[in-house]
This record gives sequence, C-alpha cells and structure tokens, in this order.
Amino acid sequence: MKKSNSFKKIVAGTMLAVSALSLVACNSSETNNTVGDGAEQVTKISLYSSGSQNVETFWETVIPKFEESHKNIDVEFVFVPSGTGGQATIDRIIAAKKANKDSEVDIYEGALADIIRSEDEGGLFYELSTDSVQNLENVQEENMAGTQNLAVPYRASSVVLAYNSEKVKDVPNTAEELNTWIKENPGRFAYNDPNTGGAGSSFVLTTVYNELDESAMNVQDESIMKEWDKGLQVLKDMAPYLYKEGVYPKKNQGTLDLLANGEVDMIPAWSDMALEQMNSKLLPDTTELRQIEPAFTGGPAYLMAVDNGDEERKEASETFLNYVLTQDVQELVIDKMYGYPGIKWDLLSEEDQKKFESVSGGYRTFNGGELGSELMKVWQKEVASQ
Repeated sequence: MKKSNSFKKIVAGTMLAVSALSLVACNSSETNNTVGDGAEQVTKISLYSSGSQNVETFWETVIPKFEESHKNIDVEFVFVPSGTGGQATIDRIIAAKKANKDSEVDIYEGALADIIRSEDEGGLFYELSTDSVQNLENVQEENMAGTQNLAVPYRASSVVLAYNSEKVKDVPNTAEELNTWIKENPGRFAYNDPNTGGAGSSFVLTTVYNELDESAMNVQDESIMKEWDKGLQVLKDMAPYLYKEGVYPKKNQGTLDLLANGEVDMIPAWSDMALEQMNSKLLPDTTELRQIEPAFTGGPAYLMAVDNGDEERKEASETFLNYVLTQDVQELVIDKMYGYPGIKWDLLSEEDQKKFESVSGGYRTFNGGELGSELMKVWQKEVASQ
C-alpha cells in the first residue's frame, strides 16, 4: 500500500493571510502534477472542501479508499473549517481565471450559488456528463436541478421535526397541524435564533413562505418583501406559546440541548445533526424525526470540477467524482455524515432506506438569494424584539 500524502490541512487564517493572486502564482507550465512514467505514472489532483468536522472525517475516510483502488491517482485534501474558508477558495479560483493561471484546485466542494458565480466569472467549472462520470445516471434527478450539469450533488440534508415520541402522541403532519400543536402545548416547542443557525432560519423562512404562492420560493425580486406580513404575524402570534414564552436559543445545538434535557418536546433540527446525536445517544432513545407538508428547506452539497486546462487531471478528477457516487461511498454518506445520499434511494440497501423512511419525503429549496438574509433581519426587528 502506497503511503498517502493526501491529508494536507491548511488552516483558515493562513489562507486568508495570503492574497488571492499570490495563491495562484504557478501556472500549469510551471507545475508538474504528473510524476513517473509508463505504468508507474501518478496524476495528482486536489480536493478543496470546507464545513463541519463530519465533512472532514468523511473525506479522510473516502480518499484513502479511493487511492488504494486507484494507484495512479493521488488526491491532496485541503480542508478549511466553516467560516470564510470556502470564500477564500472560490476567490482563488476566480483570481486564477482572470490571470490565466492554474488555480491548483481540481475539485471544489461548494454551494449552488457558486455555480451562478461561475457563470458570472466566465466559467470556472466545466460541464459533466454520463460519458465522463457514468454514475451521474444514478443521481436523484431533483438534486440536479439548477446545476446546469456543472456539479455533482453527492449528499444532502434538510430541516425536519425532531420530537420526543414518549411525550408527543399526536405528531403534526402539516405546518397547520404544527402551529395548532404549539398553541395547545405551551412552552414545549422551541426554534433557535434564525440568525445563529440554519434550523431556525428554515423554520422562519418556511413559516413565512407557507403564506405565499409556492413559486415565491424562487423569487429574488425585493418587491416580495411586502408580502411577508402575514407569515410574520403567524410567528408573532406563536411567540407566547414557545419555550419560556418566546426565548430563542442560540445555534442549532441550543434547541437540540433543550430536547435532550427534556425542557421541550419538539424542535426543528437539521436531519444530519439529529441523526448523528441520536446514534451517539446524545438524544433520548425516544427521539424520532418527521418531515411535514409543506416541507422545511434543505439541499445538496455539490462537487465541482475546475477547468485548469490539464486533460490528465480532468480525467483523474472525473474518475474520483464517479467513485464518490458509488453505492459503497454513498453508504458512507449515511454512516459517517448521517446525510441523505446523492444517489436514488432505491439503489441503497433496505436497511439504509429504512433509516431515512421518516424523513425521505423530500425538502424544499429556497432560491431567493439575499432575501433569506433580509428576512432574518426583519424577524429580529419585528418578532424577536416584541
């Protein structure tokens, strides 16, 4: 077994301290990413990723497995913890594009917004197809929406209801039933401050947009802000019936802690966080999850291939992307990340399908751009301060 040099880690402070142009000083003619000759030739590619600890752990598991079965490819893993790291990487890619340099980033893990930015910058990523990445045919079709075939949605997560089944017997199936349950069980429901975590922001956003046409989730025109009043009133009316008559815990973990301690019986939570803590016994054995209708928001995480003009690296990158969509790796998405798989549910084992049967009904994707952030500001002013 060859000794891997894959797990090179660069801390966020170091990346941010270096200017974008200095990061791309070497172009493809000055950098040799292929070593050896003949049968021993090895192509080196890099994967840049950012996120939580579970993302790092996942790639540190997957990459050695890939390298063991693909002796001619080395994958350098560059991980930056959540924060500004992802922004620094995309800025690096853009700077390289403008300077006609090699960014030395072959695969980038990012968001749907990066695809839009790619187009604005003249094309940072190149189009993928089943000709080059055969397992794309196994990807859930709805997850490919909006990618323009420029990204591989290899995993996903969503916000769901997490509840204590010992205390909650009449589990809500719809948003209307949830609102009724909250008022009939004062103090037993909490959602976190939406400005400190995605579970809370999803709850606020879906509550407001449930009062609008379904198509509103895709509107980016600021004029729609005038239509938020009805949904904001629902949140205002709900406040006295929440935990401690309107206390909003900080961060996603804040409400999970309340559920774990029995201070509340139901919360909105990220599916992967809740599943991981259920598996680790940090939440009671009586904890169960459910998606409601209309669903809370969620979405995939994407892998994008950067066009650096090196055909051997492109081919190696496509081989890696194809590997990530295999059943074995997708089972690791479930077992290591507690995420939803990127491939179709029916391609997984019955056991894995059963793990997600209560939350596999889907999620909604919010495509309102900066309106999401604006809504959280309005919530802070009109709901939190009342």
